[in-house]
Amino acid sequence: MTRYVIIGAGAVGASLAAQFEQSGIKYALVGRGAQISHIRKHGLNYQRPSGTRQIDLNAFDLADPPELTSDDILLLTVKSQDAAGALAFWSWRTLSNSIHTAATSLPVVTFQNGLATEAVALRTFARVYGASILTPARFTETGKVVVGGDPQVGVVTVGRFPFGRDETGDRIAADLNHAGYLSEPSAEIRRWKSAKLLHNVRNVLELFDGAADLRGAIREALVDEARRAFQAAGYTLALPSERTVDISDWRTAQNSGIHPGQQSTWQSFTRGASSEVDFLNGEIVLLGRLHGTSTPYNAAVQVLAGRLAHQGDFSSALPLDAILPLVDKSHQARQTGLGAAG
Repeated sequence: MTRYVIIGAGAVGASLAAQFEQSGIKYALVGRGAQISHIRKHGLNYQRPSGTRQIDLNAFDLADPPELTSDDILLLTVKSQDAAGALAFWSWRTLSNSIHTAATSLPVVTFQNGLATEAVALRTFARVYGASILTPARFTETGKVVVGGDPQVGVVTVGRFPFGRDETGDRIAADLNHAGYLSEPSAEIRRWKSAKLLHNVRNVLELFDGAADLRGAIREALVDEARRAFQAAGYTLALPSERTVDISDWRTAQNSGIHPGQQSTWQSFTRGASSEVDFLNGEIVLLGRLHGTSTPYNAAVQVLAGRLAHQGDFSSALPLDAILPLVDKSHQARQTGLGAAG
């Protein structure tokens, strides 16, 4: 019987564990620090639109992880910036009563935003599956996760990386559907992850405060640069019309505890955790540098977020106006509405 080993007990990992627990799907949740310690002692405070429950989970501290077996599938749910370390920890662990290792024998599913984790995983793991997940979830308080997706927890597209569809991917999607997600397999997971990154580049603006018109103009500039970088790199983004599952009735429930402007980047800074901006806006900057297209707005917000992360204090939002001086003035003048703002 398949067991899912969930690596990372944040918003995505803990909610997956809670859904598996309530759906009778075999799993083990592995984490570290105060979050997993609290869950092991007290269970998870799990808030959904239907109500809040205290759920006991099959949880393990990373210092004493469960033994792996040949029936396991690894779900990597740590943040992008922590993925390389997690993969290094798990890759060469041997399976129970076997000389085989996780990297040579087990599938790993990458749930990270951005495009970097899958290539890192392929350096060691022979079977890598990418997952693109949409879920309005919040983890800012130890021992508690809030998920506002309704009626399903979230939307997940999963497929073999770099491309292809197989029985394992189909099984993962089916189990996620059984666990309360809207999930579908795809033979082109890179296209889905790229399409999600196009939206994720806007997350960084939750760290900033300023006029709505300036926010909107910078948001458009970030997305426009991302589109051009993807085009230069030869990426073709998945379109919503390509979905095979109907998500028209899925939404973020009102009064669910999920508030606009508090997505994963904001949550990380609020908790004092490390920043994922280098793997979101930084990915666009990387593509631009590799393929010769300018990305000054993504570079500017990456610099400012990097400084903020280095300071380690997110007591107040950054001013939106701080972005403009870092942007090349000639490029700035070509952006609709931004020339006058500078």
